[in-house]
Order: sequence, then C-alpha cells, then structure tokens
Amino acid sequence: MLHPRRLHRHWLSLRWTALLFAAWLGLSAPAHADVYDEVLRPLQAGQTGQARQRAEQHLQQQPQDVQMRLILAQVQDAQGQTADAVATLEALAARHPELPEVHNNLAVLYARQGRLELALQSLQSAIRTRPDYAVALENLGDLHTRLAQQAYGRAQQITPALRRLSVKIDQSRQILQTSP
Repeated sequence: MLHPRRLHRHWLSLRWTALLFAAWLGLSAPAHADVYDEVLRPLQAGQTGQARQRAEQHLQQQPQDVQMRLILAQVQDAQGQTADAVATLEALAARHPELPEVHNNLAVLYARQGRLELALQSLQSAIRTRPDYAVALENLGDLHTRLAQQAYGRAQQITPALRRLSVKIDQSRQILQTSP
C-alpha cells in the first residue's frame, strides 16, 4: 500500500517545493517562503486550526497561489478532512495538470481511501509529467505491490492449499512494511 508515512515525508518537503514554486512564478523566494512557513510551522507543531486559518487568509488575498493550495490540502488531511483534501487536489490537478506533486499527493489519498484505480491513474499522470519523479515512481511500485497482494489473497481464497500464494502474500507484506 502507499504508506501513510510516504505522504508525510512528501508533505514535509513542501518548504523546498515552496521555494521552487516561488522561483517558477518569478517571486521573491525568501519573502514567499516566509508565508509558507507561517502555515507549515503550526501544522508541524500539530496546530492544524491555526495553520488552516493562516492558509485560508493567504488564499483570500492570493487565490491563485498553487503552493498554498497544496499546503491547504495537507492541512485538511491532517484535520481528518480527507474528502476536502481530495477535492482541493482534484481542483488543482484539473487547473494545473503539469504539476506532478499534485497528482502524487492525490494518489496517496486515493490509495488510503482504497480507490486504487484512481491512485494508479494519478501516479501515471505524475510520472508522465515528470518521468524522473522518484517519489511517484516509488509510490507506483508500492501500489503495484498492494494490487499484487490483493490478487494473491483472492487466489488463495479460491485455492487455499497452494503454499506459494501464502509465500507471495508474506513477501509482498514484507516489501510494504519496509517502506520508510
């Protein structure tokens, strides 16, 4: 399965992504990074309400800020509002299909919801957009492993005596557990 820790690891890299987006938009990176830090600091401290309030205030002034929308989705997810986070990312993906991070984060949320086909499509979009996106490639491998594990499980229900299926299920479980 796409490991939830993968999502957090990716989300924590948003400060760096914020600097890249600021440069991409031709903005002053240090000034813009401060705006993102004002949301990321309380979020990382578990103060999701404060983080959301700051993100929404910023988005009222700059509704086209893609990076802040990515961070808002992270805040929504941290608050347990995964459906809202998915909606935020789906809207971003529709408006900015060229951004692989949006597709990757959306795939992680889809996978967590058990919507594996949508997760697969999102990861393929991320990789099509940026073929060297290592996090998305790793997530794609995890997703394929999870799909294989499910197929082995269904096959084992049909023919429980096949020992090789148990071995494959155990091996796929072990692969997924070794994800950081």
